[in-house]
Formats: sequence, structure tokens, C-alpha cells
Amino acid sequence: MAINRPKGTEDHLPAGSPKLTLDVSAQAHAHLVNTARTVLERAGAQRIDTPLFEEADLVKRGVGGSTDIVRKEMFTVYYFGDHGGYILRPEGTAGIVRAYLQNGLKQLPAPLKLWLHGPMFRAERQQRGRLRQFHQVDYEVLGSTDALVDAEAIALMVEVVKTLGLKQVRVKLGSIGDPQDREAYNQYLRDLFSPVRERLSGDSQDRLERNPMRILDSKSEGDQHVIAELSVKPMLAFLGEEARAHFGQVQKYLSDWDVEFDIDPSIVRGLDYYRRTAWELHHEGVGAKSALGGGGRYDGLAEQLGGAAVPGIGWAFGVERLLLAMEAEGVELPAPEGPLLYMAALDEENVPYAASLAMSARSVARAEFAYRAMKPASAFRDAERRGARLVALIGSNEVAQGGITLKNLVSGEQTLVETSDLVAFLAEHGKE
Repeated sequence: MAINRPKGTEDHLPAGSPKLTLDVSAQAHAHLVNTARTVLERAGAQRIDTPLFEEADLVKRGVGGSTDIVRKEMFTVYYFGDHGGYILRPEGTAGIVRAYLQNGLKQLPAPLKLWLHGPMFRAERQQRGRLRQFHQVDYEVLGSTDALVDAEAIALMVEVVKTLGLKQVRVKLGSIGDPQDREAYNQYLRDLFSPVRERLSGDSQDRLERNPMRILDSKSEGDQHVIAELSVKPMLAFLGEEARAHFGQVQKYLSDWDVEFDIDPSIVRGLDYYRRTAWELHHEGVGAKSALGGGGRYDGLAEQLGGAAVPGIGWAFGVERLLLAMEAEGVELPAPEGPLLYMAALDEENVPYAASLAMSARSVARAEFAYRAMKPASAFRDAERRGARLVALIGSNEVAQGGITLKNLVSGEQTLVETSDLVAFLAEHGKE
């Protein structure tokens, strides 16, 4: 019986593979991450990598004990004695903030901009764009409460997806206010939902006392029917003066920069450390659940993790979901780049010599060689299949004369190059 990959995971495949789609294309994943890296690093972000697994307590504090992620979707990977266990990371923010606190990154110039890319893990039902092992690009800014930082974070998220070629994206923007605003809103929700408690799902009944804002995120159709029936007021109606002014500043910056957005009063973040700005990025091409990613301000998270207060804001998007949106819009990737040079020997005794020339050429360019002797027609055909620009055929005459003829498969031009000048020729030719 054949062994298959685990359910909820994907292989990232090379170009030309059967059944290749953008979300399983290794080239597409690399292109997306490289685009994000370019946009974010031009804005001053630095790469950070954190472990694929963390202490269970970090994830519970960082993601929230009342969330579906912690209650239903975590992968516990290891227990030792009375140890609380390790968890495969379900998201990147908590680990980044932990690394910031543990490694003294507060000593670096603030605000500190960090970005991460890598796999995340959630034990959820498999469907296209929703995997048990998926990938995220994560951007975090630590050390500032300025509304300008919030607006820049949103603008950078939009710039990444637009640089990738997506046009049908929209920012849904909201605010969850300051702690006192949230407390007032939570009390309003308790008073509103308590009389209909028995009509709520078991999860929402549990959240009613601990974290009533989480009821608004419920996936239960019955809960959503009750919410609509009660005409629940949005969090925006409970914003205090300072939070409302901050929200207005964020909107003004985005408008000044021509970043389009819609105010969405339904956006909430149910955990206590979230503050003020929250948003989601949507694209209808990925299906009914159209969110590609989202972000928010989390000024209380560092304290929740046991550290000193450090304001922060960040976002993440799912790579696979973003690639589905690109496929839905018909966005085309740059053509895969083949080798600059393909070397083939015309007889077996010169295969090692052709290989050595190709390997020396790799100091300046991508170069490949044939592992067996080939006839000219076969060599040219193989070079074309690989997407090579230049082809060199090596026979006894070329070895004796110390020169090789390079044929340009694009222009048809042929050039005689001494073997001692090959690397310099390729270095110059590769700039074209």
C-alpha cells in the first residue's frame, strides 16, 4: 500500500508537474514570498524566524484560551513528565513577541519592524485554501502606539497583494477601542444575550461570561440568527474619545495615500490584549469565506506573556489563500528562468570536461550539463526543454583548440569563446 502525504497538507511541486495549480506550485510560493520580502524590507522590516513549536502556555496566552484555535485546533507534539507540552505554532505573532522579550530586542531602534514566513499548523477540516499545514507571511511592528504605524501596516499589506497583481481586494477596517471601551461593550453584550442564553450554542454560552465579544465571531448559524434578531450594536458605537480620534487618524492617512477601505463595524477581536485598529483583507474569488488575512493592534500582548508593556501591531495572510485569489483573477507568474548555459559532450570521454566547464561557469550564472554523450540534435532539444539561453557542444576539436562555440537559442547567433574567457563572457552575457 502506497504511503500518501498527511491529510490537510500539500506538496509544493516544480514547474511542469501534472495537476499543477498556483497553491501547490513551489515557484508560485517562492514568488509570493520574495515579493513580500521586497516590499517589507524596503519599508525597513527585518526577517525573523521562530521555532515551529512553542510552549503550550505561550500559545494559549498569545492566541487566547477561548478561541477555537486553542480549544479545538492545536497540535500538541510532546509531553515530558509534568511539562505542559509543546504546540505546533498556529500563528506567528505570539512567537515573535516572545522572541522580542526573551532576546532583548527592545534595545534595537523603535519602532522595530519584523517579518516572518513559514508553516503554521491547525487541526481543522481540510478544504481548498484551509489546510492543517499552511503557510503565512507575518508582519509585526513593536514599540509604537502611533496611528501612522497602523496606517503604514495596512498600506504595506495592500502593497504586497497589489504588487503580486491582485486588483479585486478590499480592506475592511474597524476599531475595538481601549480596555475601558471593551469592558463597556462586553457588559452591554452580557446584558443583551443573557435573556436568550438558552438559544445560544454551547460555545457561546461559555463565552457569555468570560468573553462575550467572541460570540459575535461564532460559526454557529443559530448564534448568527440570534445576533441579527437582537440588532446588536457594533463596537464602534462604544469607542471613547481617544480611541475614536486614533481611528480617525488611521482613516485620514489611508485616504491621503489612496488606500481604499470600507468601515466594517462587525470586525472584533475578542482577546483582552487587543486595542484599537483591526482590519481584514478580502477577495471574493476565494469563496464564501473571502478573507485573505487580517491584522490588528495588540498593545497588551507582551504583558499577557509575562513581559513589560510593549505596544504592537501586525498582520498575516495565508499564502495558499492568496495564491487562490491570484488564480481566480488569472494573475500570471513570471516565466520560470532556465539555465543561462547548457553544456553537452559529443562523446563519452569528454563528458567530464563539459561538466567541469559548466561547474566553473556556476560562479557567475546558472549552468547545467548533460551526464552522458549526446548527438547535437538531442542536445539542442534537451536545452530547449530546460529553457536554456546558450548551448555549447564539446567534442575533441573543442578540447584540442581550447575554445567552444556558444549558440544563442533565442537569436540563433553563434559565438566562439576561448575556454579561459568563458566565465567573463557569461558574467557579461547574464546582464542582458
